[in-house]
Amino acid sequence: MPPHSRSDDPSLRVGTESTKRRSRARKVLIGVLVTVLALLLLAAAGIYALTENLGNNVSRVPGAFAGIPEETRPAETSATTFLLIGTDSRAEAPTTGTDAAAGVDAGSQRSDVVMLARVAADGQSAAVTSIPRDSWVDIPGRGKNKINAAYAFGGAPLLIQTVENLTGVRVDHFGVIDFAGFQQMVDSVGGIDVRVAAATSNAGVDFHEGLNHLDGAQALAYVRQRYDLPGGDLDRAKRQQNALRALLSKAGETMSNPAGLYDLVEATSQTVSVDDTLSNGGLRDLALEMRGLRPGGVVFTSAPVAGLGREGPQSVVYLDDEAGAQLWAAFRDGTMVQYVATHPTEALAGTPN
Repeated sequence: MPPHSRSDDPSLRVGTESTKRRSRARKVLIGVLVTVLALLLLAAAGIYALTENLGNNVSRVPGAFAGIPEETRPAETSATTFLLIGTDSRAEAPTTGTDAAAGVDAGSQRSDVVMLARVAADGQSAAVTSIPRDSWVDIPGRGKNKINAAYAFGGAPLLIQTVENLTGVRVDHFGVIDFAGFQQMVDSVGGIDVRVAAATSNAGVDFHEGLNHLDGAQALAYVRQRYDLPGGDLDRAKRQQNALRALLSKAGETMSNPAGLYDLVEATSQTVSVDDTLSNGGLRDLALEMRGLRPGGVVFTSAPVAGLGREGPQSVVYLDDEAGAQLWAAFRDGTMVQYVATHPTEALAGTPN
């Protein structure tokens, strides 16, 4: 298998002006999960009006499940599973959320991050698993290609179908976001605390070994770094999970500060788009079911990787089918805690690179 090499894609280059990063960095974030959880926390606290108003801020993706043959889909379960993605658009204006320009076709962009988030039926635990964006997979009707190409080829329906075929996990809801609101989200909770395995730097921001307190601009540089990390894109995905873990922790701390929690939810609700089957009422219903969920109850993992290589001019990631079958079975069955106990290297470390 040929060795993996870095891409020269200019979309991966990072600017140095912090004032421009927010407008240019329309790429990734799993903040949709933060949005949902924060809305749920608000609803669980009984703040109906705020939930309704902020829920109205969240734009809806029409027809996310359109055209997917029901007979090809995995069986329904009592859990709720979200497919969360971020696009790699380099547009000057937002491509997701309520600020997206009219007529923007989000499906014309490739997905930069692909994650599945499963919340157990009892609302006490959740699991988040990343699928590398360069994973070489079967895309229905398109043959083999990178998984992030599915969104470009056929928007949400084709990506959902691709992920369901790969994992055997039924997707209940879909969410997409760019980087537009990430800096504001982090700043709204007073920054996040992350641990770094070894000193490194990106976009003019230095990260020292150990605990780092990051404001929004620094956190953006942290989650976007891929060069000078041992695992490249794979380590970047872990950093994004680590940032989400830290943000969820801070969101939990703001439970006693309604104003701070409102700021976080407002920032995220304006930059995320979700499927149109997830109504404001649906969010409130989920809130009642999930009011016991806390950051400590969320397990973070990544799909097992067999190796890196090339397909023609493309650098790709080859998934480990055998190990992946075990992980996805545990994901479907809600036994991820047991899975990571026996596969500790698949879990997000307390101090990722």
